[in-house]
Parts: sequence; C-alpha cells; structure tokens
Amino acid sequence: MHRLVKDVHDYPEPGVVFKDITPLLADHDGFHASILALADAGRDASGEVVVDKVLGMEARGFILGAPVALNLETGFVPVRKAGKLPRALLAQAYSLEYGEATLEMHADAVSPGDRVLLVDDVLATGGTMAATCRLVEAAGGVVVGAAVLMELGSLSGRDSLGDVPCTSLAVI
Repeated sequence: MHRLVKDVHDYPEPGVVFKDITPLLADHDGFHASILALADAGRDASGEVVVDKVLGMEARGFILGAPVALNLETGFVPVRKAGKLPRALLAQAYSLEYGEATLEMHADAVSPGDRVLLVDDVLATGGTMAATCRLVEAAGGVVVGAAVLMELGSLSGRDSLGDVPCTSLAVI
C-alpha cells in the first residue's frame, strides 16, 4: 500500500503533508485488498458482520466507506461538510490539523441502537473521527469501530476516540 500512496507537501496549506490515495484507488489489486481489510473491522472473530451501518466522512471516506458497506451488506451513510445535505440534520463542529470545520449527517440516517463502523482514509489528529462519533451518539447509535487506510502515529489521533477500537492498515 505504501508505494501507492503519494506524499504532496504543503497541500492544502504550508506545512501539511497530504496523503494522496488516488494511485491506490487506480490500482485494482491495491484498492480491492484495502476494501477487504477495512471491512474486516466490521466483523467479529468468526467473520460475522457486527455493524448495521457504515459511515464515511467527506470526501475520501465516501470512496472507501461505500464499498466497505457493500462488502458487509449494510447501509452507507455519508457524513458531509456543512451545507451539503438537504434535510433535517445533526451537526458537529471540530478542529482538524489545519483549521476548523463542521460535519453534518441527516438526522434520520442512524437509528437508535444502530451499530456503526466509521471509515476514512487517514486518522491524523482524530478531530473528524471524534466529531463523527458525537454525531452517531446524538442520533442514538453506537460506534463499534473505526477503520482507516493509514494513521499518522505522531499526531496521536487514536487518543481522541476513547474506547472505540480503531483498525489502521498502516501507521506512518
């Protein structure tokens, strides 16, 4: 996987090293293996699916989360940046490694008691994941796990998830 992820320095602003996953997405074998590995986070030790929904955060979490949901035979919920969803919604402000943002999801996207797997490309400071956890909890759902392609270990984002188990395919 490492050979298929390219570093882009000073993007989207100076000092940030952006992890470009588009070469991974373009490689059938790498993409397929990544989706299968991420989906494993939604199964128990016997292989049974233990989630009702997969949530993917804008935007690369959509690309990864939707096929993970198909693999697990569950529904997929997009978690969007502010102002992108048309119906009643829940919102959560958060900090990320290079600014502030707000995430939203439809208020009825997660039902009380739904078991949810969060999927994204990178776990950095953990702000996006933690905000999404709060959205799920506000809807009455339960986050049973998170899965990411890569984790930037030096930023300690995992700490922001509390007791939520996090599967990372690579720690950088």
